[in-house]
Amino acid sequence: MTDRALLPTGLEDVLPIDAAYEASVVDHLMTAFNAHGYDRVKPPLIEFEDNLLQGSGKAIASQTFRMMDPISQRMLGIRPDMTVQVERIATTRLVKAPRPLRLSYSGQVLRVKGSQLRPERQFGQAGVELIGSNSHASDCEVILLAVEALTHAGAKGLSVDLGIPSLVPALCQSLKMDEDRKAELRMALDRKDVASVKSIGGPEAEIFTKLLDSAGPAQQAVDSMRALSLNGEAAELRDRLIAVFELVRQQAPGISLTIDPVENRGYEYHTGATYTFYAKGARGELGRGGRYIAGSGETATGFTLYIDALMRALPKPKAQDKIFIPYGMDVQIATDLRKEGKTCVNGLEQVDDVKAEAKRIGCSHIYLDRTIVALG
Repeated sequence: MTDRALLPTGLEDVLPIDAAYEASVVDHLMTAFNAHGYDRVKPPLIEFEDNLLQGSGKAIASQTFRMMDPISQRMLGIRPDMTVQVERIATTRLVKAPRPLRLSYSGQVLRVKGSQLRPERQFGQAGVELIGSNSHASDCEVILLAVEALTHAGAKGLSVDLGIPSLVPALCQSLKMDEDRKAELRMALDRKDVASVKSIGGPEAEIFTKLLDSAGPAQQAVDSMRALSLNGEAAELRDRLIAVFELVRQQAPGISLTIDPVENRGYEYHTGATYTFYAKGARGELGRGGRYIAGSGETATGFTLYIDALMRALPKPKAQDKIFIPYGMDVQIATDLRKEGKTCVNGLEQVDDVKAEAKRIGCSHIYLDRTIVALG
């Protein structure tokens, strides 16, 4: 016989205590988003494949489960990420809504394969998109909102890594590098391979090695980047990143900030400052985001938080107190206790030892003689 508890690799059942805890964490995140004026939207789990694979969706096309719709005879995709769906809603159904448009979301996504840091193939996401503003203040707003929401959910030891992935391509363009050389340099920078960067970069290698060396604590990185002789788009991108850093530092001086000006992986479709969120001692990133161009041509920014990674960064949940109401008691007793916010479990039949029965089904207290009694 088939083992009914066996699930496909990367999928899991979330069991009591953990499931309720996860739901409460998502509620904390969404409450924080709402407090900043981000209106919640709810896109479908499945939609037409070509909608999911537009824009930033192209980056995770290989992670999309596909199937044929028996009604429309068109290919459908199960969402591997929610950002592209929210962007679609903003630029179609809400195209006439006033800008800047603030939207929030949460839901489950499914991917073809897990990764080394995230073996889960199904996991929750929650995030925001701010569409229609190109100001430094909009980048600052979403960075601080992510930190506030994570803190509200219980995460500690948070840090933010800032990046500008379009800087290296802009530099390569200004130096008129051919495509093969650009690709080789990109790979060397991703590996943080200084020797290869010097070999591939040729006469211009110094500027790329200085960018590599500047990665680290944000103020140190900013000082190093300011000293670089950049022109045109590359200079504009650097200055934008520095402006975002300075605004964040001004509004939240206590946040731990780092900068990696050459980090690119996972940010191929971003056009400005990017941000990755970490918690001390937690495996992998808690979330990421950045500036991009929406399908309507509007500038936008936002972030996505990964609920599975966040749950690993939080303390283990404690079992909820439950009061056992023995069978035959006045139903109003439990009703009044629930109005006070207490959790009550009704007995369903007469038993000889009500305390033993309460313990057996996992209750922490019992209602006896008009009193709530703790079970030892």
